Formats: sequence, structure tokens, C-alpha cells
Amino acid sequence: MEQSVWSKSIPVKEQLHVVKRIFKYALPYKNKFILAFVFGVALAITDVISPRIIQVFLDNYVTEGIATFPLAVKFAFLYMISIVFNMVNMYLQNYLFSLASEQTVENIRNQLFRKVNQLGMRYFDQTPAGSIVSRVTNDTETIKEFWAVFLALAEGILGIITVFIAMWVLDVSITLTFLYFLPLMGLMVWFYQKISTRVYRTMREKLSELNTKLNENILGMAIIQQFRQEKRLQKEFAEVNDEYAQGRISMVKMNALLLNPFISLLQAIALTLVLYLFGRQSFDSFVEVGVVYSFTTYIGNFFRPLGMMMDNLSVFQDGIVSSYRVIRVLDNDELTPQQVSEEPLQISNGKIEFRNVSFAYDNENKVLKNISFTANPGETVALIGHTGSGKSSIINVLMRFYEFHEGDVLIDGKSIKEYPIEEIRKNIGLVLQDSFLFYGDISRNIRLMNDELDDIAIEKAAEFVHADSFIERLPDQYHAKVIERGASYSSGERQLISFARTIIRDPKILVLDEATANIDTETELLIQESMNRMREGRTTIAIAHRLSTIRDADLILVLDKGKIIERGNHDELIAKEGVYYDMYQLQSMND
Repeated sequence: MEQSVWSKSIPVKEQLHVVKRIFKYALPYKNKFILAFVFGVALAITDVISPRIIQVFLDNYVTEGIATFPLAVKFAFLYMISIVFNMVNMYLQNYLFSLASEQTVENIRNQLFRKVNQLGMRYFDQTPAGSIVSRVTNDTETIKEFWAVFLALAEGILGIITVFIAMWVLDVSITLTFLYFLPLMGLMVWFYQKISTRVYRTMREKLSELNTKLNENILGMAIIQQFRQEKRLQKEFAEVNDEYAQGRISMVKMNALLLNPFISLLQAIALTLVLYLFGRQSFDSFVEVGVVYSFTTYIGNFFRPLGMMMDNLSVFQDGIVSSYRVIRVLDNDELTPQQVSEEPLQISNGKIEFRNVSFAYDNENKVLKNISFTANPGETVALIGHTGSGKSSIINVLMRFYEFHEGDVLIDGKSIKEYPIEEIRKNIGLVLQDSFLFYGDISRNIRLMNDELDDIAIEKAAEFVHADSFIERLPDQYHAKVIERGASYSSGERQLISFARTIIRDPKILVLDEATANIDTETELLIQESMNRMREGRTTIAIAHRLSTIRDADLILVLDKGKIIERGNHDELIAKEGVYYDMYQLQSMND
């Protein structure tokens, strides 16, 4: 089996690049991070001072036999003050750092979501929805934990430095023995990051697969139950879930062996070594008990931050992988087609002209081949043909969902690439075969976040397409609840809402992609008049399977394998007795 790219480790150089990139999103909140670091310095200093208070009391007063109760209370008060100061610094450090981390991740998530909305349709053709969801949610949430690594790193470095200095002041020779532990620590860090990125990348990949499976199963639940595929899909989900669980188990085994237990072992060895060295010194000279107490305390303070850093190596590697996955999306160049507008062109008449347009989704296999036609203002051009003939591809090119590189598409004599994308979206109204409704209410779905559209305009648009005939029968009428994807409404009702959503914006060009395909005969008759009214004064491009709905089209294009094989109006094509004639006769017989 070919090794997945996500099962490979990330080189150290690339990890550093990932950290550098992620740091850019923290720049707006750098003041909070700096202030948290300042409190971290104070915390490290306090950790050194507290044992010294006890050491001075033991060596200068207790061992000398001059300690008194008031003096003991004084030192206890000083020690308590140092502990309280330590707690305040710890709270402020954690609060500021956590606040800045939350804001940083919020910034990353907003940037990621904005980029997802800018990606071209080709990206969504190639990437499962569950994988995208995983990056926007799970991976960004992991990055939040990832920032805690840098807090632990700062605390660890400051703690090690201050403790090392404090031990150096007490006894240079014994302090130098700690230097022998540094190569062991460095070797362990190198070994851990070498194997951990592979584990975490595999784990993240399996989590994306889980999200993809879950997303597909929820969206396709009706089909799953209809064809009784529950057991098969449960088995597939269980297999992916088991692979993810095995990845988590591998992570637990690795962390249980290489992280805190290793530090605890080193700490035990260091404590034994220090006690041995002090014991040997006691044969030659007097060893102050306070110094022994301070050294043993400092050993804990020295290895505790090391343990924290080692424990956070797992979070670091998980964060590196998640950051890498997020950056891959942010760096993806599969953007929506870019316009080259140098002046604010406006669509005035809506004349459409395709000039020798060829197009391929994969830049190799052409699905449109030398397409040319003209739709004058107010005219209707109908596209018909078998599945895969290129009808929807013409719409995709016209809507600028995909970039084309051969030929040109003109609107009012100007290349479609020269118009601002906002102008194209504003003046081309698209009604798809499968109408998508957003969670909320009917009014929100017609308005689509445009607060300039008032309730009166919404009602008029619904009345125009006869959507009011069912909306006003609902208990809450235009504020009737819409659940996910509009599942509580029939396909015809959803399509009528989609018609109202389009007509309220008064587009100059109307694109109907098999807009009546999912509508029952009664509803189709109801909206046929509305469609005719919608088309008045607008250039219309219509894809239709029911040829009876486009008999009055000014131009009918018959497509096959990406080419126009016949063109003309209904009467002209019937007279030719070609492909269109055969299709019309076949549908007439079936009707």
C-alpha cells in the first residue's frame, strides 16, 4: 500500500517554518503575550527566592540556636508573601496568555473561513467536506492548545536559568554536574520529535476521514436507509474509528514512555547524585542543612519545567501537524477566478456572447469545445442535451465558478473577466435544480443577510413567483422556521423560495439550471407564468430536460460531448428532424 503523505514526519526546518507562519497571527495581540512573559519572569524569580528564605532561616538561626518564635513568625510571613506573590503572578500570566491565545486562534479561524469562501469550485470538487470542517474546527482548536506550549517553554527556560544561577551561587562544583543531563535531554527531544510527527499526522488524517464519513452519512441518511446500507456503513465507520483509536493508543504509549517518566527518572538520579556529593563533602567539611534543603528543592524546580516542556512536546507535535494542515488551506492557490477589472464596469443591458470557448475542469480533458452563441438582451437561450453534454459547464463558466483559458465570454461587449465579481454576482440571478435553504426562517432565506431588503419587498417577491400561496398558509408565515437544508419543505416549495430569493434582487441576467426538474406538475403550472414574467426584460439562459418548458425560447442549443450540434428555435429544429426532433417526439410520446 502506498504510504500516505500524512503518515510521514515533518522535517525540523519545515516545523520551524510552520511556527513562524502561525506566529504572524499572534502579532495583533503581542502586547498581551509580552506582559504574560513579564509575569513569567517574576514567577521564575519568586520560585528561586522562596527556598532561599527557608535556607537563611535554617542556616543562620536554627542551626546557630538563636531562633525565636517572633523570628520564626517573621520568616513564615515572608515565605507566605512570596507564595502569594507567586500565585498572583501565575494567575496574571495564565490569564493574559490564555486571553491572547483565544484571540489568536479566533483570528486564525476567521482567516481560514474567509479563505475557504475564496477558494474555487475545483478545490471543493477535490476535497471532502468533512476534511474542510476538520481543519476549521478541530485543527484550529488544537492550535489553541498549541500556544500553551510556548507558555510552558518560556516558563521552562526562565525556571531552568534562574534555578541554575541560584544553585551556582550555593555550590559551583555540584551545579556543574547538572550539565551532564543536558545532552540526554537534547537526545530525547530529538528522538521524540522524530517519531511523534509521523504518529500525529496519521492520527489527524484518520480524524479527517471520520469527519468525512460522518458528514456523508448524515447528508445521505435517506439513501442509506432506503437501500438498507446501515450495517455496511457502520462497519466502514468502525474501521476508520478503530484506526483513529489505534493512532491515539500509539500516541499514549509513546508519551507514557518518553515524556514525564523519563524526566522523573532523571530527577531521581540527580537527587541521588546530589545527596551522594553532599554526603561525601560532609566527611571533609561542614555542610549546612539549609543548603541541602535549597539544593533538593531546586532539583525539583529544575526538572519540573523540563517535565512540563517534555509533556508539552506531544501538544507541540499535534499543534505542528494541525498548523501545517491549516497553512496548506491558507496557501492553496485554487482560488475563484480572478477578475482583471481596472475600472468599475457595470452590466447595463445583459447581452451575452460566447466566442469559441473551450473549457476543461482538469485543464486536460475538455468538456466544452469551441462554444459560440449570442443571447441578446431580453432573449432566452435554452440548453438541452444528455447528461455530460456540457450544459452545466456553460453555466459554470458564465457564473465565473471556474476559470477558462480558451475563447472569451462577453457581457455587453466587455469580457466577463473585466467586470468586478460583485457586479457579476449582483446582476446574474442563478436558480439551481437543487435549492439550498439555510437554517433560520423563510424571510432570512429570501433576504440572505441583505438588510436593505424590507419585509414588503420580500412579500412582493414571494407573491411574484406565487410562493405566497403556501407561505401565508403557514402559522408563522414568512417567519416560519427552516431547518437544515429546508428538509421540512417539499422540493417545489424550496424551489419557489429560491425563485423569490433570485427575483428580489432584480438581476438583468437570469440563469435557470433545470429549475423545474424537481417540481411536481401542479406546482410547475403554477410557476410557469411567474417564470415567463421573470424572463421579461431579462436575458435568460435556461437548462431544461422538459422540452415543453422552452418551446418559446429565442434560441435552442443542442449539445453533445461538449459541442453544439444543433441550433435554432423550436420550429426550426423540428423542421430539421434531427436530434432535437427525436428528443421532442420521445418526450411527447411519454407524456
